[in-house]
Amino acid sequence: MRKFIWWLIVILGCGLVAFIIYYALPKTKPEPIAQPTAPAAAVQPPAPAEPQIRYPLAQQPTEKPLPALEVSDSTMTDALGGLLSDKTLIDLFQLRDFVRRVVATIDNLPREKIALRLMPVKPAGGKFPVTGKGESLVIGADNAARYASFVRLAEATDTGKLAALYIRFYPLFQQAYRELGYPKGYFNDRLVDVIDHLLATPEAKAPVKLVQPKVFYLFADPDLEARSAGQKILLRIGGENAAKIKAKLRDIRDVLTRQVPKR
Repeated sequence: MRKFIWWLIVILGCGLVAFIIYYALPKTKPEPIAQPTAPAAAVQPPAPAEPQIRYPLAQQPTEKPLPALEVSDSTMTDALGGLLSDKTLIDLFQLRDFVRRVVATIDNLPREKIALRLMPVKPAGGKFPVTGKGESLVIGADNAARYASFVRLAEATDTGKLAALYIRFYPLFQQAYRELGYPKGYFNDRLVDVIDHLLATPEAKAPVKLVQPKVFYLFADPDLEARSAGQKILLRIGGENAAKIKAKLRDIRDVLTRQVPKR
């Protein structure tokens, strides 16, 4: 009996404690269970803007449609024949794949190296002349004569007619440029940039010093040796020749950029 009373007291005491806890403590709402949220929609980056053409060319209607690029050699040869003699074409130019050669060479002129096998002109004849030895090694004074035929041709060619021929066949040059790896590029913009790059070639005081660490000759001046393939060509052909080529490049640039419509 006494044991029963003891258990009764324990049960009532626990109940009283539970009662006090339930009604005396402040009531709080149970924390809501976090619901999984749908992943945010991926933000798509804006499509790259089409490059703006800086030097557009006004295409003139032609009587005959242009040939396909793959079969344009004979048409280009005939067109060049209107500016140059047949002998000049044969002696100085590589006429096979002419358009692609022009585009690839122009694109490579500001780079470190240029592929001679892709150039549209044949290399200058004769051996590269040098004089002296060791620290007195320089480009020979008669080296400039090797380029005389190219320089005379540049000076004699009518800039307006040359530009007209280029503009007439521009769609072929543009196609070749895109096939070269510039699907959204504009070749005339690249041409103007390359001309500007060549015009920035410094004037080297003659005689130009060389070094020959191995087989090939290098410019002794590190600044000249660090120049692009195109600028090195102008440095090698001699100051007088380079000045004449630059003058022709300025004329060509003027014609090609003059076509930009005024706003």
